[in-house]
Amino acid sequence: MNEEIKRKILQKIESYDKIIVSRHIRPDGDAIGSTKGLVSILRATYPHKKIYLINDDNSAHLAFLGGGDDIPDDQIDVIYDGALQIVIDTGTADRISNRNYQKAKELIKIDHHIDDKPYGDLCWIEDYRSSASEMIADFYVTFKDKLKITKEAATYIYCGMVTDSGRFRHDDVTGETMRLAGALLDIGIDTQTLFANLYTDDLEAFRLKSYVYENLKITPNGVAYIYVDKATQERLNLTLEQASEAVGELKYIRGSLIWIAFIDNVAKNNIRVRVRSRYLGINDLALKYHGGGHNMSAGATCYTAEEMQSLIEEADKLLGEYKATNGDKL
Repeated sequence: MNEEIKRKILQKIESYDKIIVSRHIRPDGDAIGSTKGLVSILRATYPHKKIYLINDDNSAHLAFLGGGDDIPDDQIDVIYDGALQIVIDTGTADRISNRNYQKAKELIKIDHHIDDKPYGDLCWIEDYRSSASEMIADFYVTFKDKLKITKEAATYIYCGMVTDSGRFRHDDVTGETMRLAGALLDIGIDTQTLFANLYTDDLEAFRLKSYVYENLKITPNGVAYIYVDKATQERLNLTLEQASEAVGELKYIRGSLIWIAFIDNVAKNNIRVRVRSRYLGINDLALKYHGGGHNMSAGATCYTAEEMQSLIEEADKLLGEYKATNGDKL
């Protein structure tokens, strides 16, 4: 089934002279790596085509990967007229970081999230994949007799695979994931420079770790959570993206199988939520709070302190029920 979809996507790409690639808002390494990787492949393969990377926001943390194309307002309608739009790593249409995506003639969706709210004219969904970048790597390998790849493209895609898989530690990493990563490494990637950019931290990151360790809370059944309010973000000189990394500091607590970070999002007048888990699924919980994503990694949004407390209580109940049935696990 998916082999047929991949062939159809390649046929669409070959039939269009203008192709626009976009990702989700608040982009992470996978969103950036998959889109920039595909754009680099298409530009190398089809130098006669007009290939654009268009998004309305970028990531300060991943600025070393570079941004997209700046399109003058008076050129937008010309560029989108008769164009193919490809959206990658974006579960729902409302999260597309391109306000003009509907101007394109057709839309292709390539994604590894649970398909709760389908959109697009042609969709390639594999929610068991560790990353959308893994899917782009697979797309290249499937058609490597037709597609050209550069070291730059391989680096982008590999970066997306590394970051979204937790450095290949998440449970959705498979032998196929590693084989595709190996194929990219064979092309030639400066992993030392890549990892230095990804995993050396500014002083603010260490201050955030200290704040998390001193202020985290645990519910009766073991849900670990932290709230990084506006004042703390300002005091520690944190961007929204940096503050959101707090969730990663909670996953090492023994017996805590669900961990949550609540981050004041002043610009949107809401509370950004990152939910992670081990063993049990939390996507349904995130969906109830204006979010969604993967079975064990999802995002949500709260609009009041009461809603935040309600989410914590529901997560605690969910974890309590799981432990009652499955016992206490690491």
